[in-house]
Amino acid sequence: MRINFLFLLFLLFLSCKPSFDEPNISLINYQIEENFELSVIASEPLLTAPVAIDFDNRGRIWVVEMPGFMNSLDGEGENEPNGTIKILEDFDNDGVMDHAKIFLDSLVLPRAIAMAYDGILYSEPPNLWFAEIENDKPVNRVLVDSLYATDGNPEHQPNGLMMNIDNWIYNAKSHFRYQRKNGKWLKEPTTFRGQWGITHDNLGRLYYNDNSRQLLGDYILPNRAIRNKFQTPKHSVNQLLTNDQRVYPLHDAVVNRGYAKGVLDSDSLLVNVTAACGPLFYRGGSFPLEYKNEVFVCVPEANLVKRNTLEFHGDSTSAKQTWQGKEFLASTDEGFRPVSLNNAPDGSIYVVDMHRGVIGHHAYLSPYMREKVKERELDTLISAGRILRIKNKPTPSNMNVDFDDMSEVELLESLKHKNGWIRDRAQHLIVSRNLILLKDELEELSMGITAPLTQIHALRTLEGLNELSFELLVKVADNSNADVISHVVVLLEDFVLEDNIATIQELLTNWIEKKDKQLDLYVVSSLGKWVTVSSEMFMPMVIEIAKRYPNSKIFNELILSGFDGVENLVNKMEEDPQLFNESLLSKIDVVGVHEKEDTANWIFTRKSLVEDTRTKGAKLFRQICTACHGMNGEGLEGLAPPLMNSEYASKPIERMGLIILHGLEGPVHVNGKEYNLNLAMPGLINNEKISDKDIADIISYVSNAFSDTPQQLKEGKVAELRKIKSKSGAEFTEKELLEY
Repeated sequence: MRINFLFLLFLLFLSCKPSFDEPNISLINYQIEENFELSVIASEPLLTAPVAIDFDNRGRIWVVEMPGFMNSLDGEGENEPNGTIKILEDFDNDGVMDHAKIFLDSLVLPRAIAMAYDGILYSEPPNLWFAEIENDKPVNRVLVDSLYATDGNPEHQPNGLMMNIDNWIYNAKSHFRYQRKNGKWLKEPTTFRGQWGITHDNLGRLYYNDNSRQLLGDYILPNRAIRNKFQTPKHSVNQLLTNDQRVYPLHDAVVNRGYAKGVLDSDSLLVNVTAACGPLFYRGGSFPLEYKNEVFVCVPEANLVKRNTLEFHGDSTSAKQTWQGKEFLASTDEGFRPVSLNNAPDGSIYVVDMHRGVIGHHAYLSPYMREKVKERELDTLISAGRILRIKNKPTPSNMNVDFDDMSEVELLESLKHKNGWIRDRAQHLIVSRNLILLKDELEELSMGITAPLTQIHALRTLEGLNELSFELLVKVADNSNADVISHVVVLLEDFVLEDNIATIQELLTNWIEKKDKQLDLYVVSSLGKWVTVSSEMFMPMVIEIAKRYPNSKIFNELILSGFDGVENLVNKMEEDPQLFNESLLSKIDVVGVHEKEDTANWIFTRKSLVEDTRTKGAKLFRQICTACHGMNGEGLEGLAPPLMNSEYASKPIERMGLIILHGLEGPVHVNGKEYNLNLAMPGLINNEKISDKDIADIISYVSNAFSDTPQQLKEGKVAELRKIKSKSGAEFTEKELLEY
């Protein structure tokens, strides 16, 4: 009788949880690469408008829902507290989620989560929160950053929250990284990266993208290029990895500027990406060997996922589309909106499909887009959402992972796993749980030269535990490959002491003699630190590498990054100007001027916009314009030219009014430089929520903030400018503006 009673209690327990019949979702309109299998893991009504997921220590899916985004063409209800974070579960073990727990609700536009530090890190603008978890409920909530995602368009606020191999959490659309150390949250400047989504490779290099550039990346490990705060790197980070933005959709998907020349081909198919997002470096270890250096990219506007192959060149990285004429995954389902990709515990790729009719923010919708959306009734698709899985057909799927039940030895063994997700989680748990008792075993793993990925994880785990020693790093450096030594070079900077000079001199000399471009790059990025303890010993090494790569802007940038100031370099330059190449001499001069004027890289200064940031114009500027033109009007590479001292921010100010209202088609010249960007700037004329007063406020703010001759435009004049049309009836060209 006791067994029956317990069974009845179990049934009662199940009945209290949200339960759904698993709908039969057809994927007949989807095409996946040969030998791969696409399946539905979760769908409506279990979830609505998912934008991000993560897996907990038991392999369960935690999903962020953003149903408040674009419920209508005018964005009605955007600020309603209807966002949620859910836990999805598969009670009948058939591989399809059938239950959901609400972990948090009543959120306004939540956008990112990370299962970390035995809790959850999540973003609800403007805040970044951390909460511990007890019985699948949040407890002990802590505000990590009240300025994580301040005023701005939902498409252009920080997101990602990705834990990297260096134990730091990185973001897209942000210039800060985060880490919890001894119970306290740390926040540091980092390079500003991307728009929506961020990923890392097995070495720890970062990749990201923006709407019109499907793949960007850093050539070097994070923060190596920004240690001299008076230098703003332009050649080693935020690099376009491929010029090929071509897409191959299966049908004529509706895109925002489909009327513009060159956006669609003769068959009305999209030509180049316009909303690229959610990149993923595949690290699952279950796909064929040729997938070891692959980055997948979401292209939601064309209902597809793209595959790129990376090539590493020592001091740089490039990418190429793996195929021409086809995509890795594509569909004729107009609701298929892949916005995020995840490596999964079973080695597969999970695709977060927002499955929404309209995913472009109302502030930017063109009349063409509105008309097409209404024709196809895409604005009615607002109650769906799916998570799909891509697996290699021959490989069985096994999500039976439980890190919470693992012993210390099992965690250690997981650092050897072929799946990068498993390795990452094991490293993180050893660090966050402060398992110092594993120190000896970790040191042994770090010297296993036949398994370089495990070596890197072991070293970074020891770093996270504050148990890394100089002696160990010297041992690891012996006979390890270039990837491992690259990390060793970085980690050795914690031991810049006179007592270590002789040993370091021998190590660096051996590495330089190898004439390996990757080693040279990391060595030269570090030499500036060692020069502080012995200029006589280490400055000749700087000179040797500089001469080895006389025309390399990348090497010159990393040389300067290693020096806190340029005094040592200037002194050498004055002794013998022939020591350095012209490019390096020029950079030394520029950085020296910035140092004297105390003009630091903006990521370190966090400048306020200007004194009048409280005005409505400033707020509207942050919401609408900063996504492309930057917080300080400096412009963003590949997206928009600078506003600072731009001809269009001063007289005649009516030109700015025409641009803001009607948009601008490139090319355009600003401060003598031509900008020929992939996409036209959309105008705000059809946004009914933006009044003539709003346009006037934006103009007043921009003119005051970014020009020496502040101008204003009256509301009546704005109304007149609304009636002026370009020859095409769409965006103005530069020629037309100059004729005004």
